[in-house]
Amino acid sequence: MLFPWHTLDRQVHVTGRVEKMSTFEVMKYFHSRPKDSQIAAWVSKQSTRISARGVLEAKFLELKQKFANGEVPLPSFWGGFRVRIDTVEFWQGGEHRLHDRFYYTREGEGWHIERLAP
Repeated sequence: MLFPWHTLDRQVHVTGRVEKMSTFEVMKYFHSRPKDSQIAAWVSKQSTRISARGVLEAKFLELKQKFANGEVPLPSFWGGFRVRIDTVEFWQGGEHRLHDRFYYTREGEGWHIERLAP
């Protein structure tokens, strides 16, 4: 994963393994969220095109009534992934291209930290 902040001349680069979360873990997380957030998960099919915000708001109100007296079930299309981080590099742009770079490598329960040349 790369998180660039161009205007700040900074970035964070993360490497690791991606794992799909179990249904039990997803359900546990889903039910730890506020009820309105659970309902919003049903409303928003992420990244699909919609004609207007009002479509979301109307569906939210409809489902808020439907689930008013009970638990919101986990949507079948809702899930999660976990990143098991192996390395993290923090990069800060520097004058004359003398950037600051710090490289963290997982070692057991801790981290080994090194400074890298630009």
